[in-house]
Amino acid sequence: MPFIKTEIEGLLVFEPDVFEDVRGYFFESYNQKIFIRHGIEMNFVQDNQSSSLYGVIRGLHYQLNPYAQTKLIRVLAGNILDVVVDIRKGSPTFGKHYSIELSAANKKQLLIPKGFAHGFSVLSKKAEVFYKCDEFYNKANEAGFMYNDPDLNIDWQIPLGKQIISEKDLVLSSFKDHTNNFLY
Repeated sequence: MPFIKTEIEGLLVFEPDVFEDVRGYFFESYNQKIFIRHGIEMNFVQDNQSSSLYGVIRGLHYQLNPYAQTKLIRVLAGNILDVVVDIRKGSPTFGKHYSIELSAANKKQLLIPKGFAHGFSVLSKKAEVFYKCDEFYNKANEAGFMYNDPDLNIDWQIPLGKQIISEKDLVLSSFKDHTNNFLY
């Protein structure tokens, strides 16, 4: 089965079948029929791609309902530590985080449903990240909280002094002060 359940309900790792030979490799990074066969139905409407250098930490971000996004994250070059936090009020794992190394080499993908904050750190010299979204970006409904919130205690695997954080991410609220409208 290409989908692996995590300890957080609804959060799945997708491991596509990869076919390799002397020429290289081939795999379907997304096939709607496979997802539907496993009970995962969504209509992806936007693809995003970013390029970042070692030490960059992006996140933790989400969009409020009704503009919340399900995301399918994968790495085209390099490797990242992908991190999500369950922000669904009433969830048994509310406030818990999950992290996984995604890379061009391992070809794993993370399917992040609505109700999670998302971020990643770049562990390689450079990384290119690609993700599909089932809702369009809506600036008025974007939100987030501090990547280094002490209540979350996330190890981004980037030493202090090597972290590169955007001005926008440096002024986000704490986890306990963040606002969201997600219910479990």
